[in-house]
Amino acid sequence: MRAALLQLSSGDVPQDNVAPVQTALRQAVAHGAGFVLTPEVTNCVSVSRSHQNAVLTDEAGDPVLAMLRNEAARAGIWVLLGSIVVKTGDADGRFANRSLLIDPAGEITARYDKIHLFDVQVTETETYRESAGIRPGDRAVVAQTPFATLGLTICYDLRFPHLHRDLAKAGAQVLTVPAAFSPVTGVAHWETLLRARAIETGCYVLAPAQTGRHPNTTGRERTTWGHSLAIAPWGEVLADAGREPGAIYADLDLDAVEHARSRVPALNHDRPYRAPGDRP
Repeated sequence: MRAALLQLSSGDVPQDNVAPVQTALRQAVAHGAGFVLTPEVTNCVSVSRSHQNAVLTDEAGDPVLAMLRNEAARAGIWVLLGSIVVKTGDADGRFANRSLLIDPAGEITARYDKIHLFDVQVTETETYRESAGIRPGDRAVVAQTPFATLGLTICYDLRFPHLHRDLAKAGAQVLTVPAAFSPVTGVAHWETLLRARAIETGCYVLAPAQTGRHPNTTGRERTTWGHSLAIAPWGEVLADAGREPGAIYADLDLDAVEHARSRVPALNHDRPYRAPGDRP
């Protein structure tokens, strides 16, 4: 299976993102991709909760999702919509940051709501409080396809190795890590963490990313790191998209998963232990 990782620079109006994503997907299909992945917040990159309230819908009304379901059916491909931000009807008004797997009939076969939320102060002038607008998910998700078992994660989940290990132990052979990474943390940690998750689990890691300075209508700018990466189960970087919008490709071979795991079978070597402070 040839996977295409789309690198986008989505704006903050969902309808405006439909055509660029559609064009990028069709180009990927023309290059032989049977599995196309998009980044986190494909439908709307915004740091303004009031703006999100004005432009976002529930899942059923999202125009990017509707287009991708149609395109998956049209081309007969699998699509991982890295994530969309959607309204939930929660009493506190928070959204879900949701990854969706779409099959070649255009049906949604798996949903994953981001568990770990990005509440950090990156620099003195760059602070994020994702939990103020997003409700956390509470369920890890693996999804079956004819070409591989997928373990779904989103962006900040990358920093929690136990989640990825649990996904691998539940059968995942490919980990998906759609992201909209900060440039500050991106240059320092992005590639290292992705390679570590691949090495620890013996999985392919596919990480499509947002990039560059994002179009916005509110005057509140957002910039992301880019460098979508495809990582092999032994930890090698198979493709790096750099900083410009576009696509990278990786041919998935599950024999490579089995080979990596047979060389270092760490998934089978867990042992019980007492945590520091536990009584004997």
